[in-house]
Amino acid sequence: MKDFSDDLASLRRRLEQAHGYLRIDELERVRPQLETEASRPDLWDDPETARKVTSELAAVTDDLDLYEGLRRRLDDAETLFELGREEGDDSVEPEIAAAIADLASRLDELELRALFTGEYDERDAVCEVHSGAGGTDSQDWAEMLLRMYLRWAEKRGFTVELDEVQAGQEAGITSATFIVHGRYAYGLMRSERGVHRLVRISPFDANARRHTAFASVAVIPFMEEQDTEIEIDDKDLRIDTYRSSGAGGQHVNVTDSAVRITHLPTGIVTSCQNERSQHQNKERAMQILKAKLADLQRAEREAELAALSGEQKKVEWGSQIRSYVLHPYQQVKDLRSGFEVGNVEGVLDGDLDGLMEAYLRWERSAAEPAGE
Repeated sequence: MKDFSDDLASLRRRLEQAHGYLRIDELERVRPQLETEASRPDLWDDPETARKVTSELAAVTDDLDLYEGLRRRLDDAETLFELGREEGDDSVEPEIAAAIADLASRLDELELRALFTGEYDERDAVCEVHSGAGGTDSQDWAEMLLRMYLRWAEKRGFTVELDEVQAGQEAGITSATFIVHGRYAYGLMRSERGVHRLVRISPFDANARRHTAFASVAVIPFMEEQDTEIEIDDKDLRIDTYRSSGAGGQHVNVTDSAVRITHLPTGIVTSCQNERSQHQNKERAMQILKAKLADLQRAEREAELAALSGEQKKVEWGSQIRSYVLHPYQQVKDLRSGFEVGNVEGVLDGDLDGLMEAYLRWERSAAEPAGE
């Protein structure tokens, strides 16, 4: 009988750590309160509050059920190992080994939760892709990035609301705005903020020369209406309506009711063309505007605190964060974490989890005081 003692002990230690970062004791304390609140007959008199309560209860229940399921599976594996060892039954080895491998894999995925430390990491994410230097290649690259994020979201079981796509002049897109809906969508997608660089043989160059193209990605947490304290004066807004135009295909629903809102004091522009009516497009564009203004306020507060404390923080926006090289070799490299991937096609097809996790680990290590 193979000795699985060390493997099982390691899993037990990891499960105890999960008990801490999942805040199991706290969740067990708040679940009855949320269940009581969710069962109130008048709860849905206020739909916004009702959605908030039911969403929080669902998240708490999911975490508790997940932890309890892992604990039971580990208990079962330990019991089976003890019985097999006492009875000298080698036939249970494959079952124990499979259980250990499955638990290790599940804990690997769960431990990503420990890397989410931001206030808004659990929220949905408002994302924008913009083409940069590189002409048609840049616009094609922006569309490739949009597809990459749509495929990534699909693989994770997230849903995507594509609010605005502006087609390029010859190919690709000049910009796109989309919202990723899913738990920890913002915590994951914020690893993508910055400038992305593509190096390849251009399909738009008749001489088949190598070209470099750039596109930028912006990500902010999506703020539900009841979460925002942003007051917007109507006189500070310019609202334009226009016929939507997109990249075609599945990217956008063509309507005659697209809305673009400009916040005059800040110059922030939001737009939506994907909803069925002008009213719905305006409402969604306003929600995105409030999220952007809230993010701007947070950035200003952080800058004020940094100035007061004498901190000098690196300006991240506009800096190149990642290179995707298709020629003369194949490699994706994140310039912050140093993480490299040789399968470029896989990354462009949505295999981003490794890059995102490496960024989160780099971010946490960078935030830790030296010597810890």
